Amino acid sequence: MPVITLPDGSQRSFDNPVSVYDVAASIGEGLARAALAGRVNGDLVDTSYVMESDAELAIITSRDEEETLELMRHDAAHVMAQAVQELYPGTQVTIGPAIEDGFYYDFARDESFTMDDLAKIEKRMQEIVKRDLPLEREVWDRDEAIKKFSELGEEYKVEIIKDIIPDGEEVSIYRQGDWFDVCRGPHLPSTGKLGKGFKLMKVAGAYWRGNSDNEMLQRIYGTAWRDKKELKAYLHRLEEAEKRDHRKLGKQLDLFHFQDEAPGMVFWHQKGYQLYRQVEEYMRSKLVEYDYEEVHTPLLLDRSLWEKSGHWDKFADDMFTTNLDDRDYAIKPMNCPGHVQLFNQGLRSYRDLPLRIAEFGVVHRNEPSGTLHGLMRARRFVQDDAHVFCTEDQIEAEVGILIDIIFEVYRDFGFDSVELAFSTRPEKRVGEDELWDRSEAALEACLKSKGLEYELKPGEGAFYGPKIEFTLHDSIGRAWQCGTIQLDFSMPGRLGAQYVAEDNSKQTPVMLHRAILGSLERFIGILIEHYAGAMPFWLSPQQLVVMNITDRQAEYVEKVTQTVKKHGFRAEMDLRNEKIGFKIREHTLRRVPYLLVVGDREMENGTVAVRSRSGEDLGSMSLDEFLERIGKESRS
Repeated sequence: MPVITLPDGSQRSFDNPVSVYDVAASIGEGLARAALAGRVNGDLVDTSYVMESDAELAIITSRDEEETLELMRHDAAHVMAQAVQELYPGTQVTIGPAIEDGFYYDFARDESFTMDDLAKIEKRMQEIVKRDLPLEREVWDRDEAIKKFSELGEEYKVEIIKDIIPDGEEVSIYRQGDWFDVCRGPHLPSTGKLGKGFKLMKVAGAYWRGNSDNEMLQRIYGTAWRDKKELKAYLHRLEEAEKRDHRKLGKQLDLFHFQDEAPGMVFWHQKGYQLYRQVEEYMRSKLVEYDYEEVHTPLLLDRSLWEKSGHWDKFADDMFTTNLDDRDYAIKPMNCPGHVQLFNQGLRSYRDLPLRIAEFGVVHRNEPSGTLHGLMRARRFVQDDAHVFCTEDQIEAEVGILIDIIFEVYRDFGFDSVELAFSTRPEKRVGEDELWDRSEAALEACLKSKGLEYELKPGEGAFYGPKIEFTLHDSIGRAWQCGTIQLDFSMPGRLGAQYVAEDNSKQTPVMLHRAILGSLERFIGILIEHYAGAMPFWLSPQQLVVMNITDRQAEYVEKVTQTVKKHGFRAEMDLRNEKIGFKIREHTLRRVPYLLVVGDREMENGTVAVRSRSGEDLGSMSLDEFLERIGKESRS
């Protein structure tokens, strides 16, 4: 006689084992029709799932966005695979998971899929949805499953079953009509619940099981949403993202470039480096405000130091190495061990703590060539890295300060939507469990004392300690994980860091690793896409351009430009023998915030005609008026 407890605390008793659907139906017909799945004792299950004993149950409907999208994307992969095999008999299906924003399925087929094929597959998917086929779970004997898929010529499915299902265990199968697949589930009640919010996007190559030694398969990607409206919004975001691609804007705005002779390493042009310096100088002002010591450490360090810190075991494959004088060296992939060496110089006292050390540290990581993506994923970049050495009693105060700084910085750069996550000990880690217990408890206490909401991410901490991650959202809703605060009880001890405590005993300091922007290069890429290249006035590498209509105004243009520069603004002049309309259009496309046009009238009156990059005509004003205007804008 199971007793089912619902999210509101109410309970329902049943005389016999009861399914999720039956519970929903007992509440009301509307809920039964709307039910897509259930969460039983925390686990997501089908509506057909039967509860034989007391359980906690939440009925999942389309209002539960996260669960609904996971189910729909999983179902969409199955519906796509069925459509492919109906249209192209002999095609083998392999693996097809739900992924962020969509789904994919890998197929083994001699002929290549084309975009025309994708249109046909999508149309057939719509037909399968209209059939409203029940999605039913079956349990097969392992040998029976191997035999059945072998008869169908599904070699890859046979390999999967043999590799992941032990002898004697059963295989979970999901059937929709005559089509079926190996799957753990859960799924929606029927294909009709998938609706119309899906679209196939592209075809790509993919090695079987991600191993380049295996055969190449064809991967079809798709996206799936709860309805057509959400799909349309997503496709619009993709269009916006394409327009905002920092690599295209970097070329268009003459900011930077990459080339084959230095893969994954940026060449900053003058305007791009000016933007870089603005970001760096802003962050440097925060170091002064919050009492950091700015330092600079070597790029190359002996392998033994990386072994002591634990980085060698974790990151050796990602490090660039060399051998000099029969000694192995690594180019640093991070700055932490170098900062501990600075702490170790001289005898430290508890009175010296907290000690805050910061560095705009150049680091190199041997990222796979296929993952490189402009500024967003590079091999050489600079971290706004800092480490706070403190006592255990100072953790909460110092972490609280770090959280405040991070939110302040993001607001100043124009990011108001920030989410937090708390990541705990990973499987591969250094340090005793007792240290991890203390560090996790301390860091979580900091979050709770600040009253902040956060997502728990078990197993995703750094190898030396738990961490708080900060994810910001840009102007088109994309999420970017940037800042981190990591609490480390292990590395200082591994590298011999000590201080003299108040009782004259020698103690090991706690080490807080923090990055706010993360990689400066990546953060600048995010800024470029967030603002579509139209940076706020204070960040713009070229804040204004002064241009003449005829050669008669050339001398006045030079005078205006020099005056503006003396007031600390980044100004250029355009004296080219081109029509003024051409100049205005060109500098507008280059996202220059203000365009100052000078003709005979402005020259005679000692004024400038001001236009904004949005095309707004701000009229004529004296140079003093204009300087006051941009001064206020810069300060704000």
